[in-house]
Amino acid sequence: MCNKKLVALTFDDGPTIGITDQVLDVLQENEVVASFFLIGQQITDETRYLVKRAHDMGCSIENHSKTHQSMPKQSRQEIVEEIQYTSDLIEEITGEKPEFFRPPYIDYDQKMYDLIDLGFICGYGCEDWVPSVTVKERVDRVLHDANPGFIVLLHDMSDNTNTVEAIKIIIPELKKQGYEFVTIRELFQMSGVKPQKNVIFMGVNEVRKNYQ
Repeated sequence: MCNKKLVALTFDDGPTIGITDQVLDVLQENEVVASFFLIGQQITDETRYLVKRAHDMGCSIENHSKTHQSMPKQSRQEIVEEIQYTSDLIEEITGEKPEFFRPPYIDYDQKMYDLIDLGFICGYGCEDWVPSVTVKERVDRVLHDANPGFIVLLHDMSDNTNTVEAIKIIIPELKKQGYEFVTIRELFQMSGVKPQKNVIFMGVNEVRKNYQ
C-alpha cells in the first residue's frame, strides 16, 4: 500500500510532432518526469527524436501497441506482433525495453494477459481525447481524483493542445499539494508494489480484475 504522495503522469498515442514537443517543454519547465505509452506506427524517422528526448529527460517509454486496434479481436499471433514491433523500436531508440503496457481503448482479455509479459496499466482519465472537454474540466477532473499512488491517463495525440494547457495548471497545483511526480516504473518501485499477472492497475493501490 502506497501512502506517499506520488503521482505518475502518463501520455498515450504519441509520439506526435507539435504536441509531444510541447508536453516535454512543460515537463522540463516544471522539472518533472512522466511516462509515454507509444503507438509503434507513430514512431517514424521524423518522430524518433521525441522518443529520445523524453528518455533523455528521465521519462519512461512504454508500450501502447503498434496499430491501436481493439486487441481482444486479434489473433494470438497479431497480438504478439503488435507488442513486439513497438517494444523492439523503443529498445532500439532508448536501449531499454518497455516494462508496462496500456491496452488500446482499455480493451483486454485473458488471452492478452497470457501473451503480453508486461504490467497492464489503466489509470484515471479526464476524457482528454474529446475535443469539447475544456482545459478547466480536464484540470478539475484530475485534481478531484488525485490520491497517493495516482496514475493520470492523458494523451499527446494530434491537435490535443487543451491537454498541453491543462498540465501547465495540473503540475504546479499537485506540487503545491505535496505530490512528487515519478515515472510509472518509479511509482511501483517506490511503493514496493510488484505488478501482478492478470490484473490491470488503476493506481498503484487499486487494481481492476474484470474485463471491460
